Amino acid sequence: MPRRHIRVTGAPEAPLRAALGALRTELGVSGSFPPEVSAEAEQAANATARPSHDATDLPFLTIDPPTSTDLDQAMHLSRQGTGYRVRYAIADVAAFVVPSSALDREAHRRVMTLYFPDGRIPLHPEVLGEGAASLLPDQVRPAVLWTIDLDAEGRTLAVDVRRALVRSRAKLDYAAVQKEIDSGTAEEPLALLKEIGELRERLEVERGGISLNVPEQEIVERDGDHTYELAYRAPHPADGWNAQLSLLTGMAAADLMLAGGTGILRTLPAAPDGAVGRLRRTAHALHIDWPHHVSYAELVRSLDPHRPHHAAFLQECTTLLRGAGYTVFRDGDLPVITTHSAVAAPYAHCTAPLRRLADRYVSEICLATAAGQPVPDWVLSALDALPARMAEGARRAGTVERECVDLVEAALLKDRVGEVFDGWVVDVQERQPARGTVQLESPAVIGRIEGTDRLPLGERLRVRLTQADPGVAKVRFVPS
Repeated sequence: MPRRHIRVTGAPEAPLRAALGALRTELGVSGSFPPEVSAEAEQAANATARPSHDATDLPFLTIDPPTSTDLDQAMHLSRQGTGYRVRYAIADVAAFVVPSSALDREAHRRVMTLYFPDGRIPLHPEVLGEGAASLLPDQVRPAVLWTIDLDAEGRTLAVDVRRALVRSRAKLDYAAVQKEIDSGTAEEPLALLKEIGELRERLEVERGGISLNVPEQEIVERDGDHTYELAYRAPHPADGWNAQLSLLTGMAAADLMLAGGTGILRTLPAAPDGAVGRLRRTAHALHIDWPHHVSYAELVRSLDPHRPHHAAFLQECTTLLRGAGYTVFRDGDLPVITTHSAVAAPYAHCTAPLRRLADRYVSEICLATAAGQPVPDWVLSALDALPARMAEGARRAGTVERECVDLVEAALLKDRVGEVFDGWVVDVQERQPARGTVQLESPAVIGRIEGTDRLPLGERLRVRLTQADPGVAKVRFVPS
C-alpha cells in the first residue's frame, strides 16, 4: 500500500539537505551496518544455493523508478487460452539470510527500509539488497516464482508458487513503459500490462476496493538561493497497472495461507468515522466537492492527481491506512478479521522482501503450503513476535515520515513568517480545543495552530505563520 513520497533536490550543503542529515542522526538511524553483518552479507552473496527449477528462458522484466537498484519484483505476462498467465518473480531473500545469523538479527532490528526525501536507510546491506539478491537485468537470480492464471475477466483461476532461477532481460521505468504502451510499440509481454491491469482495476471497483495512486511531492530549490517550491509528480497509469499485479500476488498469498491454516495477513479494519470526518474537512479546505452520498472510494477514483489540490488530498488519504497491522494465525485457527478494507479482500505483504521483513516469512509459508510441506520451524518460531516487530518498524517509519514532512514544510515557508494565509481548521484537540490543525488553501500545507479560544472545527480561518525554520522550528500558525 502507498506511503507519502517526498523527494528533495539541491546541493548537499543546502540547509534542507543538512537538516535531513541531522534528522537521521537525531533519530539514530544509519545506513552503515555492523562489521559482522557486512561480512556475512559478503559471504552470502557468493555462496547461494541454486533452486532446481530453471525459468531463465522466460524474458522477465522489472518496472521501477529509474534510480532504483533494490529490485524486488520481475514479471512475465502472456496469454493463456482465453485468459492470461501472470508470472511474478520475487527476490528470494531467504536464499541468502540464515535464520538467527547476525544478518538476520540486524534485519529484525531494522524491520524495513526507511525513506528520506534525499535517500534511504536500507533493510539489507548493499551487496545483497542492491546486488546478489536484487533482480537486476541480465543476472541469474534465485526467486520465489508465482504463476497465476487468470480468466478473460482477470479473475484468478489457478495459483502456483515455487523457488526458481530467473533472469530479467530489461530494467524499465514507468515513464518509458507508459510511452511504449501508449505508442503501440510495446511487445506483448509489456503490452499485456495495460490489458491485465485494467481488468484487475475493474474487479477492484466491483469488490469495493480502492488503490491510492499517491503523487510524489518534489521540493525544488529555486536558483540556488535556498528557497523552495512544491511540485507534484502524478503517477502514470502504468504505476497503477503494476500495483495491481502486486496486489494480485498479495491476495493469492493470503488465500493460500488461509487455506493452509497458518500465515500472516496484512489487515485493516474500516476507517473510524472520526478519521473520515477529518478527511472530509481536508477536502473542503482544498475545494474538493465531496457530496455525502458519494463514497470515499468513488471520490478517490474521480480525482485527477495532475491537479495540485487533488494531489494534496491524495497525500492526506494515506492517513486512513494507519490502522493497518499484521495478523498471525496458525493450526487452522483463523482470525476474526481476515481482510484489508482498502483491498476489500484478504491480503498479505509478500512482494517486497528486500525492503520489508514480513515478506520473507510470508514467502516461506506460501512455498511450504503450496508444496504440501510443513512450515519451517524457524518461521513458526518467529511468527508470534512478528506483528509487534513490524508495528515497531512502522512506528519508526511513521516518525521518519512525519519529521521529514515537518522539515519540508518549514523549508517551503521559511521566508514567509508573519504572512497571513487562508486555511480551514481540519482537526481540534479534544482536551485543548484552542489547539488543532489547519490546512492551508495554498500552498497545500498542513500545520499546527494554537489560539486563545476554541478553534472553529471545519470552518475557514485566516491564520498567521509564526515559525518555520527547517531543523530548528516546525511550522506553526496562530489565528490572524
